[in-house]
Amino acid sequence: MTSAFPPAFRALGSPSFADFLASIGAPAPATGEGSVQAPHGTTIVALTFADGVVMAGDRRATMGNVIAQRDVQKVFEADSHSVVGIAGTAGIAVELVRLFQVELEHYEKIEGTALSLEGKANRLSTLLRGNLGMAMQGLAVVPMFAGYDLREDRGRIFSYDVTGGRYEEHEYHAVGSGSSFARGSLKKLFHDDASAEESVRIALEALYDAADDDSATSGPDLTRRIFPVVAVVTSAGVDMVSEDSLAESAEAMLADRMRRPGGPRARVDDSQGGGR
Repeated sequence: MTSAFPPAFRALGSPSFADFLASIGAPAPATGEGSVQAPHGTTIVALTFADGVVMAGDRRATMGNVIAQRDVQKVFEADSHSVVGIAGTAGIAVELVRLFQVELEHYEKIEGTALSLEGKANRLSTLLRGNLGMAMQGLAVVPMFAGYDLREDRGRIFSYDVTGGRYEEHEYHAVGSGSSFARGSLKKLFHDDASAEESVRIALEALYDAADDDSATSGPDLTRRIFPVVAVVTSAGVDMVSEDSLAESAEAMLADRMRRPGGPRARVDDSQGGGR
């Protein structure tokens, strides 16, 4: 009996879904000169804590000096133990995330086992490299990947550049137009013994500080009930923090900011000679 599927669907080969698309003649990324103006999304922050890692993203997308959308989702569950956040050209970034999600699921179905966290980070690097032609036209995507490494029993964070270069970050990181302000906030507030709840609050504080100095980043919008998207990843899996919980944390943070607009002070360790 003749199969209804073309040979490419029945051939044995790479477990990569991206490679499969190339083998059946799926369109390749466009190349050439010129640039396109499209909505861009920022800012993404991530930090580790004793039991895993937290990632959070603001909700604003901008197009030049205009707010293109106020409620864009920039943090997504990649698989059961990892998340990916997107900064850069919003439409292409979301498409890249969807392809990455299918890539991980496809590999697991073909091989019968999930990729290691390191392997997942490498797969995302390969997909980014395939988008280099679009990046040269100004349609760049700069994601951040994080997850719980079941082999090493800890949370890990990976950053990328537009060429697909992959770098492991330690303790905390931020990407996007407000990243320099967010990293300054994370540097001030991060501490090794923070709980998951404290780490979520630190991430919210970092996004608020970024929004305070970067017009492309938004803080919590209480009037429209729009809050950052926050994910907590532990050995138990990915937990997308509920909107009700985020609303409570954001309202508490804003109440504290009414008393101290610059945000909380950094903790000082007296045992290291820092004083009070």
